[in-house]
Amino acid sequence: MSTDPKLAQLKRIRGQIDGIIKMYEDERSCIDICRQIIAVRSSLGRTARDLLTGEACKCSRESRTDDLDVILKELFKYE
Repeated sequence: MSTDPKLAQLKRIRGQIDGIIKMYEDERSCIDICRQIIAVRSSLGRTARDLLTGEACKCSRESRTDDLDVILKELFKYE
C-alpha cells in the first residue's frame, strides 16, 4: 500500500513545525527560526496548490463547473 503523497507532505510539514518549536525552546537565533517558518509557509502554499489543482482536475472531469469556478478562484490566490 502506497502512502498518499499529500498526506506525506503534510506530515513532513508537521515535522518541520515540531522542529521550529524545538528551536524556539532551545532559544535558537530568531533568524534561524524565521527561516524555518518561511520554509514551512512555502511548503504549506505548495501543498494547498497541489490539493486545489487535484480538485480542479476532478471537477473538470466531472463537469462540475460551479465548483471548478470556486476552486480556480482560490487557486489563483496561491500563484
